[in-house]
Amino acid sequence: MSGSNEGSALTRTRLTLLEGVALIVGANIGAGVLSLAYGAKNAGWPVLVFWVVVAGFLTTISMLYVAETTLRTKKALQLSGLAEKYVGNLGSWLIFLSVAVNALGALIAYTSGSGQILAELFGIPNILGSFLFFIPAVGVIWLGLKAAGVAEKFITFGMLFLVILLILASIIGPGLKLEYLTFSNPKFAIPVFSLTVFSFLAQYIVPELSRGYSKENIKNLPKAISIGMLITGVLLALVPMAALGLTGPEKVTEVVTIAWADALGSWAFFTANGFALLAMLTSFWALGQSYFTNIIDRFKFPSETDKKYRFIALAIVAVPPFVLAYSGFVGFVDALSIAGAFAGIMMAIVPVMMLNKSRKVNEREPEWTCGKLAHPAMQTLIIVLYTGAGIYTLLGIFNVLPKGW
Repeated sequence: MSGSNEGSALTRTRLTLLEGVALIVGANIGAGVLSLAYGAKNAGWPVLVFWVVVAGFLTTISMLYVAETTLRTKKALQLSGLAEKYVGNLGSWLIFLSVAVNALGALIAYTSGSGQILAELFGIPNILGSFLFFIPAVGVIWLGLKAAGVAEKFITFGMLFLVILLILASIIGPGLKLEYLTFSNPKFAIPVFSLTVFSFLAQYIVPELSRGYSKENIKNLPKAISIGMLITGVLLALVPMAALGLTGPEKVTEVVTIAWADALGSWAFFTANGFALLAMLTSFWALGQSYFTNIIDRFKFPSETDKKYRFIALAIVAVPPFVLAYSGFVGFVDALSIAGAFAGIMMAIVPVMMLNKSRKVNEREPEWTCGKLAHPAMQTLIIVLYTGAGIYTLLGIFNVLPKGW
């Protein structure tokens, strides 16, 4: 790591374009991609693809707002620090709560999901499987942003290889049935949008990426965001396509790899579970790393490199998900839904406010700006759609509105 930045507790480091793309893809491809096929089974694949395009485009723009905000700020700050600077103390706590709740919900899901997969693969107790998963998951976060970028790069490529293998095997082997893929029911379109919005989790990683690029290669920041989100969108469309086209909406399972592997045969059991495990690991690294540095930023720890404070921050990240995953207190789907709904609303409103205020303050001249993407009409659209998706999800959890699956 290079030296501290303008008195910030967070340090600058160097990421390549590929490492940045891998962090984005790794953050996004987690629990969301594993549940999308099940969530879209009543609405149909065409409805899902439409919302993947819409949600992907709007989320990318929201991420670029955060990117420009970081470039207008002298200190390296996390989301909660940026919110405190530009929105005020309440905004800072709300965005920190959003990061914490979303990270906690996802990390609980990955802790219990990894335990189930490793238990099935090796015939060991679930809790031991989760513990084994935690060794590389937590170890990489301890080593810092550069280690996370390098690890994401290699593991994300492994994950992509496995998922492309499964998709090709589905198409070439048993084949996809056209009637399963052309069926659509727009009545269930809104809940699918809610689910799709929360499959793009990588807003939180943008300030991490920003401190990974220096003035010389700062143009890699918007490139990494755009390329990473494009790859994510393609995967979020192709994985449900292969699963729904192969098994049909009636047989698709809540965690897509189970029905997928059953339909393809015994070899696919290991491949599909391997993909699911790597998807959870990459997402754990990206979300965990972002949560970790938000803790350092929000609680104003003196330095990211101080081992005592690193240990405290890492304990806050790692211990609660493990305890809650095995307490029987939080359900897999509800944890993700509640977290995603709250976080989605926050991530729609706060980046818009931060960008507009940072432009007024203009602490430093940015090397890159959003340009016309920051038009008030676009900002309004993002706020309306994200807030609506969040409210719908919350009402669905409390059975006021139908969930759609």
